[in-house]
Amino acid sequence: MNIRIKFRKYGAMKFISHLDVMRYFQKAIRRAKIDICFSEGFSPHMIMSFASPLSLGVTSEAEYMDIRVKNASSSGEMRERLNQTMAEGIDVISVRLLPENSKNAMSLVAAADYQLCFRKDAKLADGWEAKFLEFLKSPEIRLIKKTKKGEQEVDIRPWIYQCVVADGIIMLQAAAGSVHNLKPELLIQAFADWAGITLEPFSLLVHRKELYAEIGDGEKKVLIPLEELGEDFGE
Repeated sequence: MNIRIKFRKYGAMKFISHLDVMRYFQKAIRRAKIDICFSEGFSPHMIMSFASPLSLGVTSEAEYMDIRVKNASSSGEMRERLNQTMAEGIDVISVRLLPENSKNAMSLVAAADYQLCFRKDAKLADGWEAKFLEFLKSPEIRLIKKTKKGEQEVDIRPWIYQCVVADGIIMLQAAAGSVHNLKPELLIQAFADWAGITLEPFSLLVHRKELYAEIGDGEKKVLIPLEELGEDFGE
């Protein structure tokens, strides 16, 4: 059985690295007595993968982990058993059964929703929202992006799918995943450079709202939350 688990990460847990979150769930799965499958070979490990590593200091209500289990009675029971082992800062939201031939979440991620705001003690000058909307009208937004192969100049404008600003909060939908990936921090820094604004260190608060897969072909392509690719079972 292929299972997709959706969880949220908040509070002090935002300072826990992705590697430590992996170790955290390995222990939680053992404590919850989930009948997870292991790889074969000299060094067996739990068959599990995460959709998209979350940057340190970022909170989220839409993190995804795929696991393979030998058996499970129901979505509700597995969710409850996992949540009984959770420390404050991580909650399991849903447990969904995936089709047998489904791709893992990591390979499917195509976009993400973010909520961005500035700390109260690092607010920008009045009128920044109008400047930000003007900035988004630019036909190109070019910046230097660090990759595994070194630094590369890229145009990130095509990676911004939707963006709304209201009451000091930016709601952003942007490309995410292995093909194109726009970190909100890069966008805000590009805006600050364009507007001549000096940002205080750690002034931006980033909260991930959802992760999407892209399905369909050509003009029929649509974004669908990773959670909706599975279904509740045994309820």
